[in-house]
Amino acid sequence: MSGEKPRVTIYTDGGADPNPGPGGWGAILIHEASGRIRELSGGEPHTTNNRMELTAAIRALETLKRPCIVTLYTDSEYLQRGITEWLPDWQKRGWRRRRGGDIQNLDLWQRLAELIEEHEVRWEWVRGHAGNPYNERADALATREIRAHYAAEAEELSSEAAEVFLLVSARGGQGWWGAMIRSEGEERILFGHEPGASANRLDILAATAALEALPEGVPVRIYTHSDYLRNGATRWIRGWQRRDWRTKSGEPVRHRDAWERLDAALKGRRVEWPPVKDEPLFEFEDLAERLREEIEELRRGAGYDEGDT
Repeated sequence: MSGEKPRVTIYTDGGADPNPGPGGWGAILIHEASGRIRELSGGEPHTTNNRMELTAAIRALETLKRPCIVTLYTDSEYLQRGITEWLPDWQKRGWRRRRGGDIQNLDLWQRLAELIEEHEVRWEWVRGHAGNPYNERADALATREIRAHYAAEAEELSSEAAEVFLLVSARGGQGWWGAMIRSEGEERILFGHEPGASANRLDILAATAALEALPEGVPVRIYTHSDYLRNGATRWIRGWQRRDWRTKSGEPVRHRDAWERLDAALKGRRVEWPPVKDEPLFEFEDLAERLREEIEELRRGAGYDEGDT
């Protein structure tokens, strides 16, 4: 009888940074009767947000040694809606979408479908980053796995690897960018100025100038707060090129000239884009403050040289 089954509460989270890119997942399992808590986590070097969300739920359910009554909390609408709304229709149609075509992450959905047959699972959506301690902990576990990947990558890179830290300022329609380069034990700062440029364009220009200033073949880690730059360089640019520099909606890609120059600089280089949002690495904030000071000094006209643009 269902009343004899253990009751377990599960919180899961997963993500990739960038998406797609290195990913991590985390899960918290709480045994209702004893109050015992178990934490699980893992990661993959190249994956997506959705695959990590699915993997977190799968790994958590696989851990249960006997049929259980489970309440599973997720902040992923893709997972929650997929399991409660889409999955039954997919199964009825022989694992095909209503309008035809393949189901993304089919292998994971099929494995999850097998697992939920073994348990009584209620799926609950919880808003992410809203203060729920278990959801926050699952997120922290997933983030830790992503950071572990970047730490391992950093160890694999040779001692000659260069680090690049980017900062831009588009206030007042002026358009300044700065790039600090650490290479071979030395630091140098590049600056550029493009009046009227947006922050997005300045980010592309800064990354390009830094790469062009480094010898070809040198591995590079670029630290930036710009998701636009990171996603564009790692995800979007290939699709734009296939569509003759058009977006999915058919609009011309903004800053095409800057993207083409960046693409040329990226070719033949091993470039990593470590995450910096939640916990800046390698004293990023201290370096960013130095860049801000330099840019403000140049804004005031002190020491500005046209050759620096």
